[in-house]
Amino acid sequence: MVTFYGKTFASRLLIGSALYPSPAIMQDAIRASGANIVTVSLRRESAGGKSGDAFWKLIRELDVTVLPNTAGCRTVREAVTTAKLARELFGTNWIKLEVIADNDTLQPDVVGLVEAATILIKDGFDVFPYCTEDLSVANRLVDAGCRVVMPWAAPIGSAKGITNRDALTLLRERLPDITLVVDAGLGAPSHAAQALELGYDAVLLNTAIAKAADPVAMADAFRLGCDAGRTAYEAGLMNARDFASPSTPVVGTPFWHAVS
Repeated sequence: MVTFYGKTFASRLLIGSALYPSPAIMQDAIRASGANIVTVSLRRESAGGKSGDAFWKLIRELDVTVLPNTAGCRTVREAVTTAKLARELFGTNWIKLEVIADNDTLQPDVVGLVEAATILIKDGFDVFPYCTEDLSVANRLVDAGCRVVMPWAAPIGSAKGITNRDALTLLRERLPDITLVVDAGLGAPSHAAQALELGYDAVLLNTAIAKAADPVAMADAFRLGCDAGRTAYEAGLMNARDFASPSTPVVGTPFWHAVS
């Protein structure tokens, strides 16, 4: 079980709703993932039209918790405005906050992110900030009132997996009471398992599932990866070491001689 802002969920996999080959495949993949939370980008140009209404209907049929996001926002003002529109549309104070600094890497604008988070929290939002793996940024977000922090593993859609394991490990160690979600850059179920093995509470992804040859099967694979990673973390992983240790010790055991 994982808790976000006082609400508890069974699944540690959060999944996006974009890029799927068809609406039907999107629904089937989300169901196969077992995810209880689905991120949705607010499309202001279509939210009130027929296409927007049809999409929201599909999402409602899944009986999941919607996490609106401010994907594509480049400024604090744009992100805050989008968050307020999302609250009106979905009737939720939850918002995945993105403020993008670079068009090529989609790296977060960490200064603008903290500013936007501070504004939204004061306005009653529960903020899920998408950030880099930088400890100082995470601390500023926590100081602003975020109880969830979502550092990337790698740039969005890159499928590289965890590129800075030490930094993510440090975040987990230094923020033991904060819900941490690895968001962006995961490309394989093993990447999700690695994040959960580090003690992260959940992972969020979209592209690796939506763009797979079989999104439904891949969603199920990520579900299993998350389950395996969390189970391994709770079981207690052995520490890596630089020397060999025999699994079958010979010291103190009898040595049998062949008799001719």
